[in-house]
Amino acid sequence: MSASTDLTAGLGSDELAAMYHLMLVTTLADQRSAKEAKAGRLAAAFYPVRGMEAVCAALGAVLDKEDRMVSTYRNLGDALAKGASLRSIMAELYGRANGMSKGKGGPMHLQDQEVGFTATTGIVGESLPLAVGLAMATQLDGGGRATVATFGDGATSIGSYHESMNFASLWKLPVVFVCQNNQWGEHTAIADYAPDTELAKRAASYAMPTERVDGFDPIASTRALRVAVDRARRGEGPSFIEFVHYRLTGHTGTADFSYVPKDELAAAMERDPAPNFREWLKDNGFFDDAALTAIEKRAEEYVEDAFAFAESSPFPDADDLETDVFADDEFVRSLNR
Repeated sequence: MSASTDLTAGLGSDELAAMYHLMLVTTLADQRSAKEAKAGRLAAAFYPVRGMEAVCAALGAVLDKEDRMVSTYRNLGDALAKGASLRSIMAELYGRANGMSKGKGGPMHLQDQEVGFTATTGIVGESLPLAVGLAMATQLDGGGRATVATFGDGATSIGSYHESMNFASLWKLPVVFVCQNNQWGEHTAIADYAPDTELAKRAASYAMPTERVDGFDPIASTRALRVAVDRARRGEGPSFIEFVHYRLTGHTGTADFSYVPKDELAAAMERDPAPNFREWLKDNGFFDDAALTAIEKRAEEYVEDAFAFAESSPFPDADDLETDVFADDEFVRSLNR
């Protein structure tokens, strides 16, 4: 392996460009969505992903279409990483019929079966048991693909986290537990609810490989994820990766976050993933300013197109109210009598 490929965790120039593009799109779409939420133009609450862009880009670099992912309500970057269309994501946030859940699910229920973005959940910690079930199905079918569960640090205090970790380890399931430790459980600092803030230590008690990684570093994140995902694909069991970064916004797109220590936030902003990755790519000679500017222009155009598409898309038809629900038509009609 050459020095350059070692530096990039084996990623080529096209893959590095794709990672930077995904990080930019995530950042730009996130910021625009927060503004739309504050203006009251979105159909539901929006949960920002600022600070998580590096790990999302790494997920996009490592996962194949055949791999599956279960995410949380903070899912914009995860959906993009798995290959979902930003048009369909934004149409869903606007509650439009062209959305990936036909405008009925909103940001808490994004899904795209064609790219393996299997489900998202609004319940803290519930991505883990869903992913464990999918991984068990893969194992029973003969294996060969990985299932990833993404979740926040707060989920590690939920009962389903412990049940899922224990079950996955016992059955050696092909699942990767991706903990996005952004230092805040909604409005509570991690030190106020976890006696030991190194969550990988807790996970190690379930007899699976664990690692604590700089979640602001897309290359380190890629290295760690590739090892865990390849291990899962080979049928060697689960892994847990704790990506440590910092939430750069409030809990929701409209939430106040003045409670966040200003010095901590300022230090975290100095490591804002996309701008720092840009400098890294330039300083290491992978791209010059002109090439990086071209990537940035494509990202801006992609985001602008997605929002324009969403805003011009139709709302769901009233006749579709009784479709895609967990009840038969007769039961739903009875509720309207």
